[in-house]
Amino acid sequence: MNQISAACRASETTSVGFMLVAQFSMIAFSSAIEPLRLANRAAGRELYRYSLWSERGDGCTASNGVEVKVSGAFGEAQSLDMLIVCGGIDIHRHDHRALNASLRRSGTRGAAIGAVCTGTYVLAKAGLLDGYRATIHWENLASLASEHDALEIGSDLFEIDRNRFTCAGGTAAADMMLSLIMCEHGPDLASNVAEQLIHHRIREAGERQRMDLRMRLGVAHPKLLHVVGLMEETFAEPLGSQELADSVRLSKRQLERLFLKYLGRSPAKHYLRIRLEHARHLIRQTAMPLLSIAIECGFASASHFSKAYVDHFGRPPSAERKLVGGAVGRGPGAAQVVLAKAGA
Repeated sequence: MNQISAACRASETTSVGFMLVAQFSMIAFSSAIEPLRLANRAAGRELYRYSLWSERGDGCTASNGVEVKVSGAFGEAQSLDMLIVCGGIDIHRHDHRALNASLRRSGTRGAAIGAVCTGTYVLAKAGLLDGYRATIHWENLASLASEHDALEIGSDLFEIDRNRFTCAGGTAAADMMLSLIMCEHGPDLASNVAEQLIHHRIREAGERQRMDLRMRLGVAHPKLLHVVGLMEETFAEPLGSQELADSVRLSKRQLERLFLKYLGRSPAKHYLRIRLEHARHLIRQTAMPLLSIAIECGFASASHFSKAYVDHFGRPPSAERKLVGGAVGRGPGAAQVVLAKAGA
């Protein structure tokens, strides 16, 4: 935190470069850049000067189909105080060599480097998170951790560790940027910006990404919530029905009745659903081999995994991956809204 502040206070205006990766998340990008604009407005002077960059220096299209105009190519982004990688869907399908080179150059001269949404994946691949704490969107957490065993990756809303900062994406980017503004320019300015955003409070870094289980399931039964929480923590090595029942001091039959009453399905079917939905996240968001995904999600064999996947989603895992791959770059009806060249 202090290192970011020191780097940014070296000059009166902090220069921030948003490094846009194809299919980037528009909500994460907007949540990160708007606090800077509003900080300038509230302060009545240019505290932040921001610019946008892409791989080739031409327009970059977000995952929602909106095309954004940029200032230039990654390699042309020079002498910035802060760089923020904006990731989104299919982050693993793109070539990040030019971006990695730019990030490493900037990191060598002491620039603060961060990421929103799946941009953390790029920083990890570039070796820029070695020895730093980091976070990423909950859908990508398991896959990133499996690819980088030594990475200190957590499930916090955002993480600021010295001159590295990462967040889960979505509106968490606003909380992270508000925290940086607070650190650099004080709580009064950060609160002013939060009010302009109709952001009722600046969330703490350690808050959870996902909605509380009680809200997600629409039930309040404590024993049911405990078992479902246990299922979500153990999908890689599923527990037996007796172990689940013992964890809440119920018989297997009592646990079965509890699930049927509140969720309309058996514990076994709910457990399988959790594992298959996680598998689909990995298929869509990573390049992991299907067999590795099957093992990661607690299936003993590829054939068992494939059959369960077809029964649940109506198509095999291989077709799911081809479907996602074929959709990349398409979208003839996508909006071609071009935003003005970035500037304070």
